[in-house]
Amino acid sequence: MMSNITAFIPVRGGSKSIPLKNIKDFCGKPLVYWNIKALEDTFEVDKIIVATDSQEIEKTVLSFGFNKTEIYHRVAENAEDTSSTESVMLEFLEQAGLNENDIFMLVQATSPLTMSDDFKNAIQYYKKENFDSLLSVVRFKRFFWNENGTSTNYDYKNRPRRQDFSGELMENGAFYINKVENILKEKNRLSGKIGLYEMPEYTQFEIDEPDDWMIAEQLMKKHILKSTRPKEIKLFLTDVDGVLTDAGMYYSENGDELKKFNTRDGMGFDLLRKNNIKTGIITSESTDIVERRAKKLKVDYLYQGKREGGKLEAALEICNKEKISIENVAYIGDDINCYNLLNAVGAAACPADAIEVIKTISGINIMTKKGGEGCVREFIGKILAEQI
Repeated sequence: MMSNITAFIPVRGGSKSIPLKNIKDFCGKPLVYWNIKALEDTFEVDKIIVATDSQEIEKTVLSFGFNKTEIYHRVAENAEDTSSTESVMLEFLEQAGLNENDIFMLVQATSPLTMSDDFKNAIQYYKKENFDSLLSVVRFKRFFWNENGTSTNYDYKNRPRRQDFSGELMENGAFYINKVENILKEKNRLSGKIGLYEMPEYTQFEIDEPDDWMIAEQLMKKHILKSTRPKEIKLFLTDVDGVLTDAGMYYSENGDELKKFNTRDGMGFDLLRKNNIKTGIITSESTDIVERRAKKLKVDYLYQGKREGGKLEAALEICNKEKISIENVAYIGDDINCYNLLNAVGAAACPADAIEVIKTISGINIMTKKGGEGCVREFIGKILAEQI
């Protein structure tokens, strides 16, 4: 019988050390975003439940537009400073009606350095070895002592070299895996035959205090964002309707079609030129308005009347002229006719109000601004910040 996999992320609104830390900006995104995104990108995970008592957190999570993520409203008594994680897990499981054989993953938002491959590999390991439960750990190569002056994990008279020292495994709090049946029976996230999934040492940090936050951000930039950063961007492309505009259709009394553009996006194109990044517009429509806007923006390339596959073909044609790879291209689009091109480029983005299927593209950058509200300028800022 196939088991569904539910990931459960408990996030309170009442953190005292770092107020509303779960939605505080962490490397350009709300803290809780990183684990949700990694889980959304994990094929094995069927559903993601974010359990919160905060309307502000709920609003932020829903703004991501993810398709596997749902909100669970935890009761107030299980959202206090003294409330245990087990209490909200059990609260949810006792009313959710999940199958007892379903796999349940407790994921901690305060461990944002967990990647999709960690979730995938841990699930596969859990199933392969037939563990009852599993937790994530890191190998800690440090020498420990007891208060009475005796060493705990090594012989100080024969001090081993670090590379020869096996160290100890430490729980890093990133995630735990168990069966629904086991959790309800034992009232605990772990039970039975317990497996250990080892993660890199830099994932040891859980964010509880401001100092943890600063350290974790630097580790994120070094180990996670650097490894997922796209190749050097040499060409920036954008769609028009729903991206450079708000997708509205405006008509004058004389029947002239009008479009509303955002001047901040124009500044973004100026910045790209100053950084020697070529620019272009690829759109499905063919209008004089877009042609005039393209001249105003001084774009290097304008392709109109390109639908679905035609957009990718146009981009590849430009790449051939510029003698660059499609991986050196950044593109922002919002609808299904942008899908193929967004999947091909090195850096993809969409406005906050893009259609859902676009938001599910792996690795896509979902802007906080909607089409016509400066989302292009936002994306350009992100690209330049990573390259300069």
